[in-house]
Amino acid sequence: MNRLHPLLNRRNFLSDPAWGLSGIALASLLAAEAKTAPSRPLVDPRDPLAPRPALFRPRASKVLVIFCSGALSHLDTFDYKPELQKRHGQPLPGGDKLVTFQGAQGALHQPVWKFRPRGQSGKMVSDLLPNIAALADEFCFIHSMTAKSNTHGPGENQMSTGFTLDGFPGMGAWVSYALGTENRDLPAFVAIPDPRGNPQVGPNHWNNAFLPAVFQGVPFGANRPIPHLARPAGLTAAADNSTRDYATQLMRRHLERRGEDNDLAARLASYEMAARLQARAAQVADLSSEPAWLLEAYGANQADPNQAGFAKNCILARRLLEKGVRFVQLFNGSYAMGEGVGNWDGHKVLSQQYPIHAAILDRPAAMLIRDLKNRGLLEDTVVALVTEFGRMPTFQVGASGRDHNPKGFTVLLAGAGVRAGTSFGATDEFGHQAVERVASVPDLHATLLHLLGLDHERLTWYHNGVERRLTDVHGHVLHEALA
Repeated sequence: MNRLHPLLNRRNFLSDPAWGLSGIALASLLAAEAKTAPSRPLVDPRDPLAPRPALFRPRASKVLVIFCSGALSHLDTFDYKPELQKRHGQPLPGGDKLVTFQGAQGALHQPVWKFRPRGQSGKMVSDLLPNIAALADEFCFIHSMTAKSNTHGPGENQMSTGFTLDGFPGMGAWVSYALGTENRDLPAFVAIPDPRGNPQVGPNHWNNAFLPAVFQGVPFGANRPIPHLARPAGLTAAADNSTRDYATQLMRRHLERRGEDNDLAARLASYEMAARLQARAAQVADLSSEPAWLLEAYGANQADPNQAGFAKNCILARRLLEKGVRFVQLFNGSYAMGEGVGNWDGHKVLSQQYPIHAAILDRPAAMLIRDLKNRGLLEDTVVALVTEFGRMPTFQVGASGRDHNPKGFTVLLAGAGVRAGTSFGATDEFGHQAVERVASVPDLHATLLHLLGLDHERLTWYHNGVERRLTDVHGHVLHEALA
């Protein structure tokens, strides 16, 4: 007599194939579902920024985003188009009735700055940013990036939050929610605004939105300290410390009596972080310990306050990454009345506007990447140089500048896990539209999360009945851009 389970009997299994095969199918479906199921990090409200493991082996542990606000022209910097030079002054084929953001388009216009081959890769990069160009072998140039909006505010929103609308967390908030931080005395996510001011959508870039407030980015710069951290005049350090310790003791006793109260635990954790910030934030922003030769290399001693200020911010970014801050977002360009005054929005006279901004960005940003590499920090830091969209291959009617163009532009990646000295994708022969391996902002976000060991489809937060993601329902990892 066969005492085995009926399904372990070959004759019974074959006599009831629907049951056996359906069981196999069900197991397969459950396995596939487990691989795509949401994976919300387990956040202890008593220690919400404690380091958390990645979903799989990461290539990077930190991120630096250099955001060029105003829409840096890819055609005058990184995207070499010989045909644009050949047809300079001619109409854009099929563009006779083309109206973009501001109005009608004039003739095709060649790059304002000459392109030259750079590094061992021979990558063609323009003379506008010679120091960054000299690092061509460090970058993967993603030439086929596209965006959803041709307006600065929504464009900035999408690049930093994944959505053109307000009300969504910045990518740094998502990363600190997923992974916490390695440095318990500094924020997990720091935003460093340009010395000239904030970008157009301001705090949207470092907003936590529906994520817990502890994951919001903290904005400060080398010459822009975190507000309200300084001790009031007349309050001694001893009195301040003893008062804080006593208040902490009272809150902990209250928490013990209340039991598991997540809101109270989170408030206590925020007070303790603020106390640690009083000492550590001032120390990390104090550049007096940096050697004179390094300050000079970054350009921190220049007479122009904007150039020196951005250089100091670049040094601050390196110091933050060096101390284990998980996500640093460094802004170049601010929102200012008057196009092209405070950022890369070059509508009017490109040849006069861009050299002002290039002198601020080029030397310090290039030195920042060199400094990270020299210190071994590029081995576990991924760097992204981004902007909200590109510019047109034409000049605008009645102007000597380029209008907005979200159909194709360039983003640069460097550092941990990046295939350096390469290019990914391409725009058409005029640099107008992405045509080869077309990429999107969600693709970029998915790739950055992948390098951190995170699956963009599984990193979610349940909000208003929706499993929200940084990449919404889009995004594919750009594997060909990775080493």
